[in-house]
Amino acid sequence: MIDIYIYYKVDAAHRELALAAAHTVLERMTVDAERTETLSQRADDPLTWLEIYRGVASESEFLARMDRVLADSGLLHCLAGERHIERFVPCA
Repeated sequence: MIDIYIYYKVDAAHRELALAAAHTVLERMTVDAERTETLSQRADDPLTWLEIYRGVASESEFLARMDRVLADSGLLHCLAGERHIERFVPCA
C-alpha cells in the first residue's frame, strides 16, 4: 500500500471551477471505504492545492483511473502549471 500526494497550482481566475472539479475527482477516485481522500490548500498560498490518497493498493491502476477521471473533470483546464505526484510508503 502506498500514499499518493498530488499538488498543483490553481489559476486564480478559475478557482471556483477548480474547486468543483477537484471535488468531483476525489469523489470519482473513491473506490472503497478503506481509503481516505482529502483536498487541502497551502496555508500561505491558497492557490496551491494538495490531493491526498492514502492506502492505494495498485499505483498503476490508480494512475490509469486518475487519467480517465481527470479527462472528464475539467480540472486540468483550471490549473496554472503541471500536477506533481509524490509517492510514500511506511518506513521499515
